Amino acid sequence: MKYDCLIVDDEKALSQSTCEYFELFGVKTAWVADADSCFDFFKSNSTDLILLDINLGNDSGFSLCKKLREKCKLPILFISARTSDDDVLLALGIGGDDYISKPYSLSILLAKVKAVLKRYRSAHNDVHSFGKFTVDFERGRVSSDGKDIDLKAMEYKLLAYLIQNRNRVVSKEELFLKVWEDSVTGDNTLNVHIRHLREKIEEDPNEPQYIKTVWGTGYSFEAVDT
Repeated sequence: MKYDCLIVDDEKALSQSTCEYFELFGVKTAWVADADSCFDFFKSNSTDLILLDINLGNDSGFSLCKKLREKCKLPILFISARTSDDDVLLALGIGGDDYISKPYSLSILLAKVKAVLKRYRSAHNDVHSFGKFTVDFERGRVSSDGKDIDLKAMEYKLLAYLIQNRNRVVSKEELFLKVWEDSVTGDNTLNVHIRHLREKIEEDPNEPQYIKTVWGTGYSFEAVDT
């Protein structure tokens, strides 16, 4: 079954009330209490967004987020009563898209969820083909001649951003802020990810057809959908 939102939280009463409230406004929501139940959910269901608590009984939301990021690119919004800067930085650093403190306002949380869903779906609900390789944003898949290309989460995020801004020069600073969400990411990190992407999607990584370097500025994805 397809859901708009999955809540992973061991606070049963709060989670159920959040589900009920979201449903009133057309956001189809499911709830599970721990990491094992989360993985069981994905065996027969899907969702476009995850609300994830840090404390999950014997489980850790941080650990679960890392495991989820190995498999999917869905937006993950942390919801937690823990408000230290270290917790927030860790949550965002391992792949969280936002951090919302408990107790939260249901109306404000719903507004945040709707905004993230709108951005995610507008960016991921289409398929682009460039020569031999195809990017399916709806499924988060990249393939070449019909065979899946294995991309790490940040490689996918970088490729997606370049494709969404194709045929224009994207500065390194913009990539640091929009892809890594970190203004101090170094050139070496970006260069390594660009090289790995070229090795996976370009016929000749040394003479790239798609991901072009604009010396002194950044990169440009140059292609027209086929």
